[in-house]
Amino acid sequence: MKALLVEDEQRIASFVCSGLREQGILVDHCEDGNQGYEYALSRQYDIILLDIMVPGRDGLAILKALRRDGRDTPVILLTARNELDDRLQGLNLGADDYLAKPFYMEELVARIHALLRRVNGERQNVLTAGPLKLDRLSRVAQLDGREVELTSREFNLMEYLMRAPGRVYTRTQILEHVWGYDFDPQTNMVDVCIQRLRKKLALPEHVAIEAVRGVGYRLRKPDSDA
Repeated sequence: MKALLVEDEQRIASFVCSGLREQGILVDHCEDGNQGYEYALSRQYDIILLDIMVPGRDGLAILKALRRDGRDTPVILLTARNELDDRLQGLNLGADDYLAKPFYMEELVARIHALLRRVNGERQNVLTAGPLKLDRLSRVAQLDGREVELTSREFNLMEYLMRAPGRVYTRTQILEHVWGYDFDPQTNMVDVCIQRLRKKLALPEHVAIEAVRGVGYRLRKPDSDA
């Protein structure tokens, strides 16, 4: 899971980023609304956490523009307690939920999971590839019904590949989505993590992790002969 946080209060931003990362959620943080809007347009996120009062383009303007552009990424507004009118306006503009400050990290995480269940449906919270099952909420991996211990990076990488079996992801795409940072595309971190996953999971050939020469990796579709 990958989140975008647009929040200019450093104390709150640090608190939220740390709490989400402890849950295995990757976070991009922007302090400025203009940058936050650019990130939301140019990168793929599962959830956007949007403070209403941010410098530059404010949160409601960002939300309005995203919905106008056809972007349906779930949005949770972070608001001050006395901003009732803004909360109502935000919901009318297409926000999926709101949370008043101050809030507990546990409540934010619960709201994120509840929102994604509503948006994606319960079945998409459990990804399946042959004998492998990943529960995206509990972050538990099972192989033939037996729990397999994966690191946070390994789990995120396997989840990324399992979202779209057969789709080829470049190393750069994997680095950005799984590690959440910009790395030299020549780094071998992706290859090393793939090797560890292959060793731990020993997936059957019909759902194996395949290398696509000169491009990247994909999870083989069960019915694919490629």
